[in-house]
Amino acid sequence: MRAYELMVIFDGDLDEAAVEEALGVATGALTDTGSTIVNTDRWGKRKFAYEIDHKQDGSYVVLEFLADGQDLSGFERSLRLADDVVRHKLIRLPDREATRRGLLGGEATPASAG
Repeated sequence: MRAYELMVIFDGDLDEAAVEEALGVATGALTDTGSTIVNTDRWGKRKFAYEIDHKQDGSYVVLEFLADGQDLSGFERSLRLADDVVRHKLIRLPDREATRRGLLGGEATPASAG
């Protein structure tokens, strides 16, 4: 299993119910790939540092999930095409970081400085 982190910024004009619905569609598409969502962190509405697509703010959500290493390009394409998604960023977490976070079965340990 490989650990991933996905940050999605939804349109700031959406109300909370619409954000939850759009998030449900995204997580449904993700679980359809055989992935397991481990953690969902809703940051809420935040103001952008600069204007994106004529928008001033957006609702941020960070997902941590496990996947078998399959191709996630189709899932990313669906995020690019979604009207409610302003931006998204998908990264594969290094095994050491995923273990530190407790995603790969190891004990979660606090981050060390340096």
